[in-house]
Amino acid sequence: MIRNWSTSVRRRVAAVRALGPARTARGRAAPVTYTLITLCCLLFLISPAAGLNPVYGTGEELLAAQRAYFRRWGVIPAELFEDSPGSALTPATALFVHGSWVHLLGNMLFLYVFGAMTEERLGRLQFALFYLGCGYLALLGYAGANAHSQQSLVGASGAISAVLGAFLFLFPRARVTSLLPFLFFLPLRFPAWVVLPFWVALQWTAAGRAGDGPGVAYLAHLVGFGLGFVFAWVRFGRTTRVKSVPVAAPEGENQP
Repeated sequence: MIRNWSTSVRRRVAAVRALGPARTARGRAAPVTYTLITLCCLLFLISPAAGLNPVYGTGEELLAAQRAYFRRWGVIPAELFEDSPGSALTPATALFVHGSWVHLLGNMLFLYVFGAMTEERLGRLQFALFYLGCGYLALLGYAGANAHSQQSLVGASGAISAVLGAFLFLFPRARVTSLLPFLFFLPLRFPAWVVLPFWVALQWTAAGRAGDGPGVAYLAHLVGFGLGFVFAWVRFGRTTRVKSVPVAAPEGENQP
């Protein structure tokens, strides 16, 4: 079994859904964000996880190829802290591996919506290093807390959660258009300082109820979000933050 960060939309509580494309504060392109999205999508399509490549066969043969793929490129906490250079690299490679179509699309939607504005504020190189560094540390933090687990951990959720944390600090009053399931999916607009802390609360609650079986690595979400917020706070300090920029929000529980 694989410890994915997005198992099924029906099995998770959706906080918000995307209603439109991301926009940067000045309308500029976000090449790093779009490159990350493209790379993750391409790697998924050619991997056995997508189920489209005939090289991996079908049925049990395909399932075996998927398990081997996740173990090769994903993080296995019990093996991460061994004296193996290859294992030390897996928190970086796992950021570009996704376990299912729902997992991939949920993560990429979050990155698309919140990554562009964050990249513009941080700058291309700094955003790239921030994304990779926080993603690595989020997976490392999860592995450290579950050091005996043999489950494969894959996905970009820790890195994308860091983007959300930085976004909250940099654009706390950005208006987020949301569909709330308990309000019959009526489109409502809330500032980021309302939507994103609500998302964090969901992760915290779910992390406390998480068992030992396969599921969502909520702890990695929380670690990534905290790293992203602290990084933005240290980096920008008391500099002026953008107070109000329209932005659509993706599905709140999908990876993030």
